[in-house]
Amino acid sequence: MTKPLAFFSRPLRGGTLKLLCLSMLDAPNLQVALHRYTQFFRILLDDFGYAFTLEGDFARMGLVEYAPLLGSRILIHELMLKLFHGIASWMIARKIPPILMECAYAQPHTALIISIFYPGTVRFEQPQTAIYINRGLLDHPIRQTKKHLGAFSKARPADWFYVSFADRLLTHRVREHLSRHLLTAGTVHSAADALHMSARTLARHLKMEGTHFQAVKDEYRRDVAIQALTCSEKPLISIAEALSFEDLACFSRAFKSWTGNSPPRTAKHAQRAMSANRLNFGTNTFLIQLADTGFGDLIDEANHAGNRPAIEFSLSYKLL
Repeated sequence: MTKPLAFFSRPLRGGTLKLLCLSMLDAPNLQVALHRYTQFFRILLDDFGYAFTLEGDFARMGLVEYAPLLGSRILIHELMLKLFHGIASWMIARKIPPILMECAYAQPHTALIISIFYPGTVRFEQPQTAIYINRGLLDHPIRQTKKHLGAFSKARPADWFYVSFADRLLTHRVREHLSRHLLTAGTVHSAADALHMSARTLARHLKMEGTHFQAVKDEYRRDVAIQALTCSEKPLISIAEALSFEDLACFSRAFKSWTGNSPPRTAKHAQRAMSANRLNFGTNTFLIQLADTGFGDLIDEANHAGNRPAIEFSLSYKLL
C-alpha cells in the first residue's frame, strides 16, 4: 500500500482537480482562468495559497504560506508550482516557457533539480517562491472543453509538466544504469564503460548538463530512499544495504544531508499521513516519479520510445 504524504492541514478531497479545471474552462482567456485558479485555492486551503500579479511584461504566480506546511517545504513548493504550470499550459494547449523562477529556499547541491523543469533564470533565497511567464500569454483563449477534461485527468502526469529532457539525456542514462547496477557497478568508471565512453568524457558531458556523477548518484539514492521509507515497510538497514551504504549510520547521515530529516522521521510522517490526511483530488492515483526534479519521493526509470525519453511515475500521491 502506498503512503501519501500530508501537505496541508485540510485534506484535499476526491474530485478537487476536476472541480478546479471546470471552474476555469469557461473563462474567456488565460488571465481570467488563472484568477479563478487562485480563488479556488483561497477557498480550499487555510494554510497555503497562490498570489497572481502583473509586473511589467510578466505575469507572476507566487506561493503564499499562511501557516507552516506539513512535510518537505521544497517538495511542496515544487509540486504546487508544477501543478499550476501544467494546468495553465493545458488550458491554452501549449507548453508555457517559464522566464524566471524565484525560490524561497537555498540552492540545492545541484542546480539540475530546478533547471530540468524550468529552463529560464532561477534565483534562490528569495522572499517568496514564484514563477514568471510572458504577460502576452494571458490573452490566449482557453482551448480545452469539458470533453477534454477526462483525458487530461487520466493522462500520465508527464503530460502535465513543462519538461525539457532532450538536453538531459545523459543524466537519465546514468540514473538508469544506477537503477540496474548500483550495487555491482555503481562507480563513475563502471557507468562510463556501460555508456561506451571514458570517465573523463562522461564527466565533461554531465558538466554541460549542470551536474556531476556523484550528484546524480546521490540524487538517485535519495529518491529511492524516500520512496522506500514512505511506500514500504522495509527495515532501515535493508534500505541502507540496497543503496550500497556501509552501515546504517552512514545512510542516516547522508539522508539527513539530502533532505534535512532523518529516515525514521520521514517514515513517521508517512505513517501519520496514512491515518490523518490523504491527498485526494479524485479517484485515480497521481503517480510521481520525476527524474532529477528534486521531489523527495522519486525513482527514475527513463524509458525510451525511439529517441524520445519518457517518464514513468511510481510513487503514489492521491491527487486525482
